[in-house]
Amino acid sequence: MKQLLLVILLFSLGCKEKKYHDQEQSNLVEPESGAIEGIVQFQKKMNEEFKDPETSPLADRYRKDFTTLDFFEPDTTYRIVAKFTRTPEALPFMMPTTTERETEEVVFGVITFHLKGRSHKLEVYQNQELMHQEKYREYLFLPFADLTNGEETYGGGRYLDLTIPKGNTILLDFNKAYNPYCAYNPKYSCPLVPQQNRLDIPIMAGVKAFKKE
Repeated sequence: MKQLLLVILLFSLGCKEKKYHDQEQSNLVEPESGAIEGIVQFQKKMNEEFKDPETSPLADRYRKDFTTLDFFEPDTTYRIVAKFTRTPEALPFMMPTTTERETEEVVFGVITFHLKGRSHKLEVYQNQELMHQEKYREYLFLPFADLTNGEETYGGGRYLDLTIPKGNTILLDFNKAYNPYCAYNPKYSCPLVPQQNRLDIPIMAGVKAFKKE
């Protein structure tokens, strides 16, 4: 998640639109110390957003005693410079959500990478409504599922925010994977992870499942 958050208050817009950002992503891998600092700042920023009643998806009964989300420890092995292949011939489609609402998306590209000794592939999407807004023209959306879902992490999968890269590589940092807002509040409408974006390995990085106590 990049550091500038646009807050859209209408629940009808769904949870994905609440996490759009407009700072450019660098595809250069930082030294480990700088990378970990960036992950820590990501976690701090998320906690601040969840504490703030203007930006938090939490119901008041959970937000009033909120202190921190549960995160995996920062792990730079989950920061990967991946191959990025654009798919200019892809046609828009309607992506289902946790409610009756659908979002119009297009497969902007395919990301391939190696992790845990294996090769993996994920589709990345561009929202057809937001792509016409200057601030979000470069935004890409990556929903994914993995073998931690339903155990350490939210059962419906998690999201990553990305920026259109300049070349044919892109930085994936799973330490910045976050839960859809419907993981915290059923009032939100959240895009479902497509079958083709289900990884058959555990991603032990990013935000863990939210425990309502």
